[in-house]
Amino acid sequence: MPSLRQLEFAFHPVSASLEDAPRLAQPGDYRIVGHSPRLPGPSTTMEAVGLQCGRAAALEATARELLRSLGAKRFAAKLRVEWNSRLQTAAGRADYRRKLISLNPRLVEYVEEIDRTLRHELAHILAHFRAGRRRISPHGREWQQACRDLGIAGEKRCHTLPFPAKRYAPRYVYRCPNCGRDFPRVRKVKRTVACLACCRAHSRGEFDERFRLKRLR
Repeated sequence: MPSLRQLEFAFHPVSASLEDAPRLAQPGDYRIVGHSPRLPGPSTTMEAVGLQCGRAAALEATARELLRSLGAKRFAAKLRVEWNSRLQTAAGRADYRRKLISLNPRLVEYVEEIDRTLRHELAHILAHFRAGRRRISPHGREWQQACRDLGIAGEKRCHTLPFPAKRYAPRYVYRCPNCGRDFPRVRKVKRTVACLACCRAHSRGEFDERFRLKRLR
């Protein structure tokens, strides 16, 4: 049986950013944390701002400590943090499956933003860790809860740093046969996906073939 996934894309009417395009929804939900734990403060070591590429050991130690303080001890031991010069328009990126947080080296020009960006990406990791096997929206309520637990309540999905923006016109358009919503994409969707909003509204969040997205072009 093929792997079936659901997704919820942000609508870009004219163009879509390749770096900042929303990802496919990942498995997960969240569990409620009863009390806000005491969180470690931002790293102030030179290593946290001095490396232009490769492993960011000091930031990695901070991220692991944050995860341990929030009950994700086993995952914390495997988490890696790196500076990645291939990031151009995004301040950071989180990869739950690879247990990796990548940061844009240009953040060294905005030292005060490094810790916030680290926690922003760590919130993605924490939200998926808490989720289990259910699917969540990349910047949905689970991520917002993780942001609050990490001390950055009210965090927005996109950074406001003056990084150069690369825009690409969407080459593909997919449509939900139920609600009629269109999903423009820069890249072709290679997996079977369904409209997350309709699956949540009519199938308790489970994949439903009735809401499978159809490619228009």
